[in-house]
Amino acid sequence: MCGIAGWFSTQGEPAATHEPRLLAMVAALAHRGPDGRHGLCTGPTALGHARLAIVGLDNGRQPLSSPCGRLHLVCNGEIYNHHELRNRLRAQGEQFLTDSDCEVILPLYRRHGLAFVQHLRGAFALALWDEGTQQLVLARDAAGQRPLFYAQAGSRLLFASEAKALFAWPQLQARLDAASVAHVFTTWAPRPQGSAFEGVHALPPGHLATVGLNGEPKLQCWWDWPYVQCAGAAPSAARQLDMEEQLEAALSHAVGLQLQADVPVAAYLSGGLDSSLLCALAQPLAGGRLQSFGLRFTQAGLDEGEHQQALARHLGLRHTEVPISAAELAQAFTQAVWQAEAPLVRTAPVPMMLLAKATRAHGIKVVLSGEGADETFAGYDSFKLAALRAFVARAGGSAARKALLQRLYPQLSVVGQTWLLGAARPGQPLEAQALRMAAGRRALQLAGPLLREAMAAQPLDAAALDSSSATWPALSRWQHAEAHTLLSGQLLSTQGDRMAMAHGVEQRMPYLDEAVLALACGLPPALKLRGLCDKILLRRLAAKRLPAALAWRRKQAYRAPESSVFFAGPKPLPWVRDALEPKAVQEAGLFEPQGVARLLLRCASRPAALGDADHIALVGVLSTMLLQRQYVQGHAWTPGHMVS
Repeated sequence: MCGIAGWFSTQGEPAATHEPRLLAMVAALAHRGPDGRHGLCTGPTALGHARLAIVGLDNGRQPLSSPCGRLHLVCNGEIYNHHELRNRLRAQGEQFLTDSDCEVILPLYRRHGLAFVQHLRGAFALALWDEGTQQLVLARDAAGQRPLFYAQAGSRLLFASEAKALFAWPQLQARLDAASVAHVFTTWAPRPQGSAFEGVHALPPGHLATVGLNGEPKLQCWWDWPYVQCAGAAPSAARQLDMEEQLEAALSHAVGLQLQADVPVAAYLSGGLDSSLLCALAQPLAGGRLQSFGLRFTQAGLDEGEHQQALARHLGLRHTEVPISAAELAQAFTQAVWQAEAPLVRTAPVPMMLLAKATRAHGIKVVLSGEGADETFAGYDSFKLAALRAFVARAGGSAARKALLQRLYPQLSVVGQTWLLGAARPGQPLEAQALRMAAGRRALQLAGPLLREAMAAQPLDAAALDSSSATWPALSRWQHAEAHTLLSGQLLSTQGDRMAMAHGVEQRMPYLDEAVLALACGLPPALKLRGLCDKILLRRLAAKRLPAALAWRRKQAYRAPESSVFFAGPKPLPWVRDALEPKAVQEAGLFEPQGVARLLLRCASRPAALGDADHIALVGVLSTMLLQRQYVQGHAWTPGHMVS
């Protein structure tokens, strides 16, 4: 895991003319790669790399070049099957100059052209310059675990792991994209192929982009979630057992591959099913010496420390608890926004950044994480709600419907339950996001002129988010939409990659291994979700390695203390008050100052009466205004407050 940056001049201007600019771009990514910074200017292309040394410690620096000198590469991420590929390529006569896992990409590209990505099993974002064809190739891994942004600055196509590196070019001025801000408050992720900034594009997960002299970037999808048409009924008991064994083999193999490194690999342990199963699989493969790290909260209903401790004792883990106080969370919020480069709708990413800080302080650069299991095996309550709404649409008179909803969301009012049970659209890909989208509307009610104009000009287009097939089961369509919004746009980015890499920690995610994904996407829906029971096949597998009470325990969603952390008694913290000062809100044009002032007063005076919509609105408006200050107005962040 590292940071990459550079550019390609489509007019053929020598990159060496602007070499200091490359150094500035790489310097902006120093937190991603504290172990070294290097660059290469060759012809019209510049390639820069900030290194986090994990594989090939002595000779794995980048950029990498082929022995013939024709191909040059920078890559952020890991190629988990590099040993297998290296052995195969050596048998075919290829030579290697380093021990870097990424070096296998060069001969694969030379032999297979753009199909080289089909041979990679890993998490990566890369830029490859082909001197022979005068073509730049950008590529991103299947699920989007590693980020890659690009933008046009005159005749140059800029690219970088984070948008902040692109702004090292004065021609590219940071301006918030109001349409993307509105999208974040709707699906919790920026617009597809977009970012929080105007003119800054995200290469989509599972995509390639190529550009040559006098050309425009051409995007090509090389992978998408491979759902299939499955019968609704559960398969036979023998077939279910066979699928369970296949899943165990695939997931165990993925964990083994992702434990490979030239530095120690630890694991994040939340106390829930997903991370616990990974630790159970990893502990014997790590020789019984696996180290784990977990967050602790003092607020009731948020802490899972008891479950972490029980699992650590059961598996014999060397577990470290990382307690997070409300004061620490508030103090780190401005840095988290800077790293996220997008509005936050929850405070949840901030403790993840602090967890990475503590992990790195213990000398750990690499951790296994359970991210992706909920999307892959249908673990969210939102999937259950969508299924329940579909059931009501078919059998509206069923006496069980309200009882089921009460079990699913016991905190909801009668009015809320009535709303949720009405107007279901089971065939719509965003059906599983209905509750989340409704909660985000509170923030959009505060929209100022720029946000209102953007929403009118670019309303949410559900069809644009849907590349699923009408032949898939409804659950598969909901999972597909979740993978392309919440997972790639928030959990793997603002809550995952950016928070971990803020302190130079690489997260590895075995549930997003290509073989695991292929197997999970082919499962019948009945082996994922049945009534209010989720992740059925995964839980059966977990029950073989974990205490039954944990394997079948209902999911406790990861949450952090919300808007209360921004107040000292009834008063907002000074930096919060400054960020939401009416004049500043008015000048930004994204929100109405009076509405924001009323929201701030409500959160201060009635904390016990606040609902999710209020928390999302305050966190979202505050983080958006911080982005405006940090990137558009050029203010720096310091722990706990903003300075000019």
